[in-house]
Amino acid sequence: SKEFRGALNVAALSAFLTYVGAGLDGQAGLGDFNLQLNDSYQGQVVKGCPAYEEVRQPSMDGFDLEKYQGKWYEQKFHDWTQFKEVYDTTLDIKLTADGKGWIDDFGVRGPAPDSAKLSWDKSPVANGAHYFLFGRVDENDPPGILREKGFGVEFPNYIVDVKKDPETGEYTEAIQFQCLERGGVRVFEGINFMSRKPVMSDEELTAMHQRAKAAGMNPFGAGEDQMHTVA
Repeated sequence: SKEFRGALNVAALSAFLTYVGAGLDGQAGLGDFNLQLNDSYQGQVVKGCPAYEEVRQPSMDGFDLEKYQGKWYEQKFHDWTQFKEVYDTTLDIKLTADGKGWIDDFGVRGPAPDSAKLSWDKSPVANGAHYFLFGRVDENDPPGILREKGFGVEFPNYIVDVKKDPETGEYTEAIQFQCLERGGVRVFEGINFMSRKPVMSDEELTAMHQRAKAAGMNPFGAGEDQMHTVA
């Protein structure tokens, strides 16, 4: 009936407003939908974005951007712009010929069949989608900062930590951190745990969390309860 449909619409609108309100208030889970500005961590308000030197780890000494090129598999993420049921997420990074720019082919599929058994194949990105982010290397930045542009805004992409193959020296794991602030207020934070191999063990992921914690990134969403695992 018309009355039932009206009541249903009101209930749906109320649920939506509650959901968004919880996100704005920081109460919906930092790894899910958190839009709160300068939110608190363990009772302490964390304002703005850290400088690169505050989070950069010693593993970044002698960083070689050319070795950072190639295909990476996203393992875990903290990013409210990315819905949590994604799977088979990759980043394919290529430098321009002059080494001053780069293209990041961000590939994603979702939702994962196991998380949405009845509807996964109806998603517009069920068979995969690619989003291209374009970056530049600013000569005034220390190695490890990439200026990336996507979705209409440029932001610094910090490469905080890398793990190297002990024999070849090639990069096998990486932690990326994006943070954007306006007027001293943090408006976005994103964290990516990445590996050269599609699957990582629980022990390897735990070690990445420990390295992120050592970098001081937990207040920005790097805790185990604040990140989603790519299916």
